[in-house]
Amino acid sequence: MDMGLNHKTALVTGSTKGIGKAIAIELAREGVNVLINGRNDEEVERTVREIKSDFPATSPQNAAADIVDIGQREALFKKYPHIDILVNNMGVYEIMQYADIDDAVWETYFRTNVLAANGLSKFYLPNMLKNDYGRIIFIASEEAMMPSGQMPQYAMTKSMLLSLSKSLSKLTAGTEVTVNTIMPGPTLSEHVHQIIDGIYPDETMTFSEKEKTFMTTNLPQSEIQRFIKPIEIGRLAAFVCSPYASAFKGSPIRMDGGMVPTIF
Repeated sequence: MDMGLNHKTALVTGSTKGIGKAIAIELAREGVNVLINGRNDEEVERTVREIKSDFPATSPQNAAADIVDIGQREALFKKYPHIDILVNNMGVYEIMQYADIDDAVWETYFRTNVLAANGLSKFYLPNMLKNDYGRIIFIASEEAMMPSGQMPQYAMTKSMLLSLSKSLSKLTAGTEVTVNTIMPGPTLSEHVHQIIDGIYPDETMTFSEKEKTFMTTNLPQSEIQRFIKPIEIGRLAAFVCSPYASAFKGSPIRMDGGMVPTIF
């Protein structure tokens, strides 16, 4: 399906690996010129070259910056003042006990997972409204609606993104600009792959066997009983960015593998 995104420009934060990279790839597949972001310039350049090689008709660009840093964020604005699509994917997470989370940690998560995304949205949204077209997506988590209790500092920030998305969406009424949130469930990023291999070091087990064992033991509420593939989230994001998804306004869009129960 042609998503109608050819020649659009998208900034995807945290796009050198995991969900962010998958979203960048799927947007490039649709003809989007993606701005690859990460703190490590070498990783960003490598990803830009990879996407350019796979999708030569597009023009991926290096948007390396630590977007938590206000100065680097403003430099990014000067370099790329106009975009059509903003995907706020960058974030941090870690399993932590509530008693061990001090104010410095709470503040770090707030600045990283919320304020950075808000800063980008605040800069790019006015021009999208002026052009009567634009897409802003926040990547949240099932933790936003169903905190596990294993990382309350992370769940708190993801819940904030749901609220922020709806508040910004109110500003787009009557326009072809949309602001939405995608909430993935447990996803097989490179980091998660390493964690699972570390939990089950038995070399006679295939990764599929390790994955099945982990899901049965730790996430029995998952209805798919496997990790979500980043490409699945990437394809969903590409659709939400498309003109065909203009009726999604301030929507919390779940791709959680059935993790979150539906209450009627």
